[in-house]
Amino acid sequence: MIFKNAKSLIFTLGIILSFSKIFAQDRCPIIPLPQEAKRGAGEFKLDQSVLIVYKDKRLTPLASALQQQLLKFSSLPLTIHDKSTSKAHQIILDYDKDSGNEGYKLKIQPDKIILSANSDHGIYNGINSLLQIVISHHVLDRKGKFTGRIRNLICWEIKDWPKYAWRGVMLDEARHFFGTEKVKTLIDWMSFYKLNRLHWHLTDAQGWRIEIKKYPKLALIGGIGNARNPTASAKYYTQDEIREVIAYAAARFITIVPEIDMPGHASAATRAYPELHGGGSGFTFNPGKEHTYTFLSQVLREVDALFPSQMIHLGGDEVSHGSKTWNELPDVKTLMKEKKLDDLKAVEHYFFKRMADSVMSFNNKVLGWDEATEAKLPVDKTILFWWRDGKILEKAVAQGYSLVLCPKRPFYFDFSQDSTHKYGNYEGRSTNTSESVYNFSLDRLPVKVKSANILGIQANVWTERITTEQRLQFMIFPRMLALAETAWTNNEMKDYVSFKNRVKEHNKLFRLNNIYFYDLDETAKNGEPIN
Repeated sequence: MIFKNAKSLIFTLGIILSFSKIFAQDRCPIIPLPQEAKRGAGEFKLDQSVLIVYKDKRLTPLASALQQQLLKFSSLPLTIHDKSTSKAHQIILDYDKDSGNEGYKLKIQPDKIILSANSDHGIYNGINSLLQIVISHHVLDRKGKFTGRIRNLICWEIKDWPKYAWRGVMLDEARHFFGTEKVKTLIDWMSFYKLNRLHWHLTDAQGWRIEIKKYPKLALIGGIGNARNPTASAKYYTQDEIREVIAYAAARFITIVPEIDMPGHASAATRAYPELHGGGSGFTFNPGKEHTYTFLSQVLREVDALFPSQMIHLGGDEVSHGSKTWNELPDVKTLMKEKKLDDLKAVEHYFFKRMADSVMSFNNKVLGWDEATEAKLPVDKTILFWWRDGKILEKAVAQGYSLVLCPKRPFYFDFSQDSTHKYGNYEGRSTNTSESVYNFSLDRLPVKVKSANILGIQANVWTERITTEQRLQFMIFPRMLALAETAWTNNEMKDYVSFKNRVKEHNKLFRLNNIYFYDLDETAKNGEPIN
């Protein structure tokens, strides 16, 4: 198209923008997409005269949260009140009886907005949906900055609820440590997209990142180093910092699940306390020493006291990478003879059962990677995280275990997002695109799985090759949005083309908040960070 002058260019751009607005208005802008969303008639004028009304005093904190978020995102200083008035447009928060756990109803009408749910978590989810609608009506300038003006809100009638109870992200801080503020930022975005579990991988071979009062050297010595530099200064979370992050997450309805990896991936701990050494490089704890079980039980006792989730993830993965050295340990030979353990795999399972017993004695559920399937833990007190091949999944399902699905493909976010990227996971430069995350379903699993076994899904962010906040953001966004919609929205409602179009609008929000993301449409726009 050739433009004869500036006026014709502006006129044509105006037409294009008008059509794009009309198109956007016909599409519900929320991620994850609601289960039911019907366009209503008319528009709601949102300005500072609008009153936020809570029908129950228990909703006061959530009314305040909405008030604060509207001020933060839209510069609107609204007033909250416990009584309605016919004189003002209102946003009304109220409880109902039939929304379902975490579900909500949102009705935007010309004169009022009604948000109801049967739980605070449901109200909170509805608030985030309302915020996304408001943000989609922001008027931006040519540089993409918010002008302070908001178009009238399109009316919608929404009824929404989650597909899965467990909608998670695992962050590995053992390989590289990011700190409280970066974790809080991740929590903010997780809650904005209705994710509700942060699996915190705090220990591994490269570093121990949690203070344990009884054994201070775990953090002071075990906290030294990372995946790139084994002599980097010690970095870890104090127990006060752990409490701070837990409280921050709880206010956003996110449960934090700690992982203390054992008996493998233990090098940082055995470096700090050599008496726990399982031979060789110290990759494992020594399963033949009674002191090992006493020591780790004390560690887990402190972890239980810190985390209110009543769940502790014990890892249990890839033990064979270091367990061959157990053959050289007299303590292990004695253990095998006394307990009639036929091989090293039986030793591994003996270890895991004992530590699981400790966790259960603290009234916690035991969580573990899918290798723990063969340890034959109590089905009603165990959650397994499937990440590998179909045979182990088939066993776990047959035994009746509750499962969180986090297969390497497509849910490992250390894998590249694009085949042209060079610095992703070392496994043949494997690629997990946003589309592959979005299109995941139980039908694509290698074996048939009953939905009753599945608690939910989770993306794992391993950080061997993620050293900076910029790269962390680049590897997470926008794949986390695809994960959120896959975890929340029923398959028959999903459409990847629609999702990509909605992500375009959310890209503006990322830019406003200085999030460095991979652009699904302009793939070269934000280059891949090396570190």
